[in-house]
Amino acid sequence: MINLAADTTKHVRRNLFILIALCGTAFSVSAQQKTYLELLANQPKWVDSVFNRLNRRERIAQLFFVRAHTNLGKKYTDSVGQVIKKEQLGGVIFFQGGPGRQVVATNAYQKLSRVPLIVANDGEWGLGMRLDSTISYPYQMTLGAIQNKELLYKMGLEVAKDYKRMGMQMNLAPDADINNNPKNPVINYRSFGENKYNVATKVAAYMKGMQDGGLLTTLKHFPGHGDTDVDSHYDLPQLTFSATRLDTLEMYPFKELIKQGASGVMIAHMNIPSLDATPNLPSTLSKPIVTGILKQKLGFKGLIISDAMDMKGVVKYFKDGEADLMGIIAGNDIIELSENSDRAIKLVRKAVRQDRVSMAEIDQSVRKILTAKYWAGLAKRDTIVTQGVVAGVNRTASNALVQELANASVTLLKGKDYIKRLIPIRRTAIISIGVPSVTTFQKEVSKGYYNSVYYVLDKDASAAQISNIAREIGAFDQVIVGIHDSRSRPANGILLNAGVKNFIKELSAKNAVFALFANPYNLASLSGLENSKGLVIAYQKEDFMQISAAAVINNRLVPTGKLPVSVAPFYKFGEGL
Repeated sequence: MINLAADTTKHVRRNLFILIALCGTAFSVSAQQKTYLELLANQPKWVDSVFNRLNRRERIAQLFFVRAHTNLGKKYTDSVGQVIKKEQLGGVIFFQGGPGRQVVATNAYQKLSRVPLIVANDGEWGLGMRLDSTISYPYQMTLGAIQNKELLYKMGLEVAKDYKRMGMQMNLAPDADINNNPKNPVINYRSFGENKYNVATKVAAYMKGMQDGGLLTTLKHFPGHGDTDVDSHYDLPQLTFSATRLDTLEMYPFKELIKQGASGVMIAHMNIPSLDATPNLPSTLSKPIVTGILKQKLGFKGLIISDAMDMKGVVKYFKDGEADLMGIIAGNDIIELSENSDRAIKLVRKAVRQDRVSMAEIDQSVRKILTAKYWAGLAKRDTIVTQGVVAGVNRTASNALVQELANASVTLLKGKDYIKRLIPIRRTAIISIGVPSVTTFQKEVSKGYYNSVYYVLDKDASAAQISNIAREIGAFDQVIVGIHDSRSRPANGILLNAGVKNFIKELSAKNAVFALFANPYNLASLSGLENSKGLVIAYQKEDFMQISAAAVINNRLVPTGKLPVSVAPFYKFGEGL
């Protein structure tokens, strides 16, 4: 006979035990999922144990991150390793190369370092910003058109997976600049757009996705690089705006994201007299800006990272390592890409002896860096598996997300009803302008228009070539045109000769539908499009955008993107049918 009471009691006790165990596990996981800033407030014992083993020179060396490439040959790769072995720096920042080579180099560099290195790179649109054979997500300008911020959070999670597979702990992204100057030569398409609220919202989603995925992030370029017409890689830009304007506009996204737990902020190289009147002083080297505003006024507790210290914007007026030293005095925790880190470390040691900078302030930065290393998992040394690394950063789910992001960004400015009335069986000319051969856009559009012919017009097409196409398409009932920027990055000044631009203007006055695969600022130089029967903005030249634009024209995708910038005089921020 079964004792039901006893059996029930055992069952209840067993379930209670499982519940307690699960609660304990959940608590443990929760404890492990502290944010970097939470961990910083209660630093782990590992930080103390490592810190106490470092002498003064070694502590100073933790503040310096060295440049590395994997596309410059073995001799170069080995020379970086020699610097790491000799100087025992805090981190390495990878630039161009490939995933397989970078993983091999990372393993070698980590073995040479007594304290694990933070490994970083610039990944504003993922690994593809620097590495071949990896995924490039849409540019931030394209993402600025998306209305569903959860997609950007998902992108952040995917990017974090890529970085962790590569043995990297820090992304020098996202870009939090407001691009309120259409002529900006250095930010532009790297920004989520011109509206401070849109920028803050989109940056927050991308940042949180990466941080929730276990990746250190870096908001850049404080206090805001969006309204400059000088590239700080080549010279020192000057912002002449008032402190009030900077506080309420340029700094707005940074202020909001600091409140939301940003782990890092990068300082721009800009001269800003309203914040620091010192002549020719870059903001990177300004204590009133780095310490006074960012640390004290805004209360930022996370990692402060200089922009690259080999850029002309910072070394033009401060040479021979003085910029590195002044960056530390200003309050930066990490000095990125010193021209000569060995020299810089010696200058800092000398400055400590001369009381130009206190060792206590340096020690605080060292502890922040060590805590970041612990949070990112570097307390446990591990060798990155080299086998299958390319497949590991080219996941099916990531590629599917790229297309989902493209679909959500494509923006219809004109012709909603006209495009709906296009007839699949009518004779249709499908033209791609700015390219030498048939495009993905044409192939995709033709799936919806069965009686179609392709035409291609290169960016430097002759008058005779233009005339021939103009004559032939007169016999067609419908004309669909793709305008393609052939350059590697979607900058202003699309490369189309005057004859091609005039042909676009003539087509705009007829029954033509256009898709622009270029930076939206190029609308300003393509007169006539404002009169076209249909206008789709697809922001960049990549195939995933061509697929999305074609789906809109084929009436298979309802566009939801909104223009992230204004383009005078016809197009305003937020427009999209």
